[in-house]
Amino acid sequence: MHIFLQIGPLEEYLNSCREDDRTIALVPTMGGLHEGHLKLVEKAKACSDLVVVSIFVNPTQFAENEDFKAYPKTLSEDKKFLEAVKVDAMFTPSDNQIYPDGSSQDYDVGEMGKILCGISRPIHFNGVAQVVARLFDIVKPDYAVFGEKDYQQLLIIKSLVERQGIKTTIVSIPTVRELDGLAMSTRNNYLSSEDRTYAPLFYQQLDATKSAIQSGVDISTAIEQAIDALSAIFDVEYIEVLNANNLTQITTSSSEIIIISAVRLGETRLIDNIVFRRSYV
Repeated sequence: MHIFLQIGPLEEYLNSCREDDRTIALVPTMGGLHEGHLKLVEKAKACSDLVVVSIFVNPTQFAENEDFKAYPKTLSEDKKFLEAVKVDAMFTPSDNQIYPDGSSQDYDVGEMGKILCGISRPIHFNGVAQVVARLFDIVKPDYAVFGEKDYQQLLIIKSLVERQGIKTTIVSIPTVRELDGLAMSTRNNYLSSEDRTYAPLFYQQLDATKSAIQSGVDISTAIEQAIDALSAIFDVEYIEVLNANNLTQITTSSSEIIIISAVRLGETRLIDNIVFRRSYV
């Protein structure tokens, strides 16, 4: 596995690969790698000749009161993880490599960045768009692979690519879960042992809400029931049932819907969603 800390050598390596007509896939991460990241890498391998995994804890997507300084930094373990799965290149840039002129440039991701997670994290998606655009400019990947757990982020990145005419195909994989249903996340490491036993109830309730809607329960009633059930254990930030294609309100023409939610358990923020086809009119 090739390891790059600076942009110049990485670009030189990737240009030589392109001269050999090799396609490139990028898996952007913030490190703290786990089984969910392995699935991203497997998907990247399936759709390209060469896989680059970036590890960069992006400061522009964290507000002052968030966990930027506490975010798990496990570079040595991550390196071993990526070597074991035979990734071609690991890119671990410093802040000044990604933001040589500082990080003041603002990306306005539009209305989608102001709803759901964007309400409690108003700068988050602008920061995500900023770093993703920068990584795409450096790596120029044919494909970039993201997980569907961060569904709002996924749609914002797809919109960014379309609006800026970036020649990268966005590929997504379904949420990877623990055996008890909890969506895999680096931030799960923050959970206390007691909170970890309760955490799977989050997904279980989303699944119960899906079943209620499919059985004909009115959506607003299903949401109220879900809030009541979740509030017994979690601090509910939001739970919404929306059009899965654009996170707008459901209409009679909406074929796929998403139940999307964010909660807090202790000091840990959890997000999750379920997407399913509508089975009634």
